[in-house]
Amino acid sequence: TIPRESPFAMPFEVIIVPCRSDNYAYLIHANGQTALVDAPEAGPIVNELAARGWSLDEIWITHHHGDHVEGVEELRERHGALVRGGAADRDRLPRLDVELDDGATFQFAGSDVHVLDVSGHTIGHIAFHIPDAKAAFTADSLMALGCGRVFEGTMDQMWASLSRLAALPDDTLIYSGHEYTLANARFAVTIEPDNPHLMSRIEDINRARSAGEPTVPASLALEKATNPFLRAGLSSVKSYLNMSGESDANVFAEIRRRKDSF
Repeated sequence: TIPRESPFAMPFEVIIVPCRSDNYAYLIHANGQTALVDAPEAGPIVNELAARGWSLDEIWITHHHGDHVEGVEELRERHGALVRGGAADRDRLPRLDVELDDGATFQFAGSDVHVLDVSGHTIGHIAFHIPDAKAAFTADSLMALGCGRVFEGTMDQMWASLSRLAALPDDTLIYSGHEYTLANARFAVTIEPDNPHLMSRIEDINRARSAGEPTVPASLALEKATNPFLRAGLSSVKSYLNMSGESDANVFAEIRRRKDSF
């Protein structure tokens, strides 16, 4: 798969770097600076940096899982990059130069980057929102047509995290951590088989994958129109699941349980 540039107007460029079997890393380049979101492995990232003649200034870690951090030390050694990650997860992450709390804001290339705790998949998972770029890097929390499996947190916690991300502007592009979209689509139709927006999106997904192209990023508006995990509060979804009158969080939990055994 060829890394694909984002549709952003300058000064932001986001390069999608496929890693391992189905991971994505993201290089964010603006005003002569380059940051990396997650480091599943060093090789493809090193190659992409070299091809573009970029150094690496910063590494931003979303969570501690090996398929998101295994390349951190090699990239730090090669480039002297500053490493940022969640303070709450410091003991499970590579050594952090900057520890980030929920609600923190830091500057990159002259723009604000907002840190959001999106625990659920893991405790201490964070996302990075760059309003100037209309982009959020959500890793294994909100994913294209899906969400991460709830390994460490609770279902209520994951629903709260997804709801927090859903409150971002609709034109925010969601950059998630894996190419799971086709499998997610197969499940999504079991929850909303009559959703025309979902059917149209599945056609687009099939075309992209047939061409070897990523299915990320996707706009938050598209996720809200098609992603079953963001739609647990809708009366139509509750009715289809025979859960009318149940809380949104309980409906989300049922959808997540169905996906776990799908």
